[in-house]
Amino acid sequence: MDLEVSPALTIPAVELRWRFSRSSGPGGQHVNTSDSRAELSWDVVNSAILSESQRLTLLSRLERQLVAGVVTVSAAERRSQLRNREIALAKLAHLVAAGLAPEAASRRATRPSRGSVRRRLAAKQQRAVTKQQRRRPTAE
Repeated sequence: MDLEVSPALTIPAVELRWRFSRSSGPGGQHVNTSDSRAELSWDVVNSAILSESQRLTLLSRLERQLVAGVVTVSAAERRSQLRNREIALAKLAHLVAAGLAPEAASRRATRPSRGSVRRRLAAKQQRAVTKQQRRRPTAE
């Protein structure tokens, strides 16, 4: 099944690679009898649907999630393999959509207001008083 990331981008099913394994952790008597953990991989570098600018954007923004140009997400939240597949698809769609979304404009730095400066200095004064009180008494 194809993965629709946005109206402009749909990842075909042939580019998605699935791996299934047994989920670990507590469960019922049948927890280790079926493969319920789903792992979804997508090769960003060799994808035919991405333009060069989209590929470079994803490579730079998703560099922590990429291993050799492949982004991998896994899901083992549910005991149903079908539900875990849906969760993995949603995770990958969210990850790619967030990677391709335009960056928000950064906020221009402004001067602190007079009130914020006074509050900061008052807090600094209070910390100095507290530290002074904590000091070891001198032998005067």
